[in-house]
Amino acid sequence: MRDATRGLRLLFEGQRWAVRHGRDWRFGMIPALITFAGYAAALVALAVWADDLSAWATPFADHWASPWAGLFRGLLTAVLFGGGLLLAVISFTAVTLLVGQPFYETVAERVDRAEGGAPEGPERSLWRELWISARDSVRVLLWVAVFGVVLFAAGFLPVVGQTVVPAIGFCVSGFFLTLELAGVALQRREVPLRARIRLLRGRLPLVLGFGVPLVLAFLLPLVAVVLMPGAVAGATLLARELAPAPAAPPGAPARADGPKPPR
Repeated sequence: MRDATRGLRLLFEGQRWAVRHGRDWRFGMIPALITFAGYAAALVALAVWADDLSAWATPFADHWASPWAGLFRGLLTAVLFGGGLLLAVISFTAVTLLVGQPFYETVAERVDRAEGGAPEGPERSLWRELWISARDSVRVLLWVAVFGVVLFAAGFLPVVGQTVVPAIGFCVSGFFLTLELAGVALQRREVPLRARIRLLRGRLPLVLGFGVPLVLAFLLPLVAVVLMPGAVAGATLLARELAPAPAAPPGAPARADGPKPPR
């Protein structure tokens, strides 16, 4: 319980950091706004063309007696749009972090420096960092898809499917959302994806205390845009607890203060 409370506190501390650093907050919202605009346009297009897509995909229903063809295609249209909406919610954070990699890496570094003991980031090109982030995000989304299929099937169980399964679903979403957000700071610490998963799994109450409230907030898309910079800042604070930077050796030169510009 204490760890869960600590996770929630880190979430609020991250948002407070973003509010205190208004310039970083505004810049950090730019990638989220770009991603939100792209997803909104895609969903509008899907809503407009979903009926035609359903009719194109089901030519065998052309000769069905009324009203079965309409009902079947209406159900398929709803499933298509619902699936697109679910995919947008699941992948929004990953795509936003990929689009805003330089922004959020700078936010994570500023938080690290403000707290002290910031690690030296790996010397990689921007394209190399984007490739690593994209590769890890795809792997995380595949894990989310596997859990989603299992939970969807479990949702048909009587009673349990309507009570326990949704709660587990929010916990799974909170875990993977935190994994994506903390990945910015943990990638700077050169922690590979499998090691990140082990770190988060070892402090599960802390991770869920941070991630589950954020998942509930991110259900509102515009709220996700506003909270994204603070979520990265809070996830950096969480990453510092999971993987503290090694202490500098005696006599080592002090690092210069102030953030490095985005690469």
